Amino acid sequence: MDTIEYFYSAHSAYAYLGHRKLLEICAARGAKLIHQPFDLYPVIAAGRVSHFRGFTPHYIDYFFGREITRWAQYRGLDILNHRPTHHDNALDLSNGYLIAAARAGRDVDALSFAILQAHWRDDIDLANPEHLRRATAAIDPDSDALIAQATDADVQTIHAENTEEAIARGIFGSPSYFLNGDMYYGQDHLELMDHAFDQPYRDTGFYNPPKDG
Repeated sequence: MDTIEYFYSAHSAYAYLGHRKLLEICAARGAKLIHQPFDLYPVIAAGRVSHFRGFTPHYIDYFFGREITRWAQYRGLDILNHRPTHHDNALDLSNGYLIAAARAGRDVDALSFAILQAHWRDDIDLANPEHLRRATAAIDPDSDALIAQATDADVQTIHAENTEEAIARGIFGSPSYFLNGDMYYGQDHLELMDHAFDQPYRDTGFYNPPKDG
């Protein structure tokens, strides 16, 4: 069985936009999906990628505005017309919730989509337990138990390990997918990844020369 490792943060716009397509690919290809929620901010810092506040207004308006709204229309998803109000809040609770759900054998595929959608469609605060409860209760009636487990030390240890693994494997953003070890960054590469099931891409030995200094 092929395996897709799914590295993402619970507040990621592009994870939301690609989530249903990812599940379609897994179902069609019989692939196993492994959820690995991680803390995006240390990963960005380790990859020396500029934080949101460091981008130019034109870049923000395009990549975090126009691109999001176009992809939402293409994927048939409802989305806010602004950056979520609580977007910069901590991810420990929401990512921890998904990790706890996966450990408990819950429907993490559906729960993760519900959380991503509630943040980007309904503007919920992912650091607020009550908001998280409302977003997930229809899918998992015992959502309270997962919320309680989300901040447990063992769950947060996994959260930290996922984040460290993301850094070690050169991830620099969310979502990042690995199909049998080959990374695809961004939901706009899902169709490219899907093609690899039929025709895996050759390693051509391409390399970049070392940077001076």
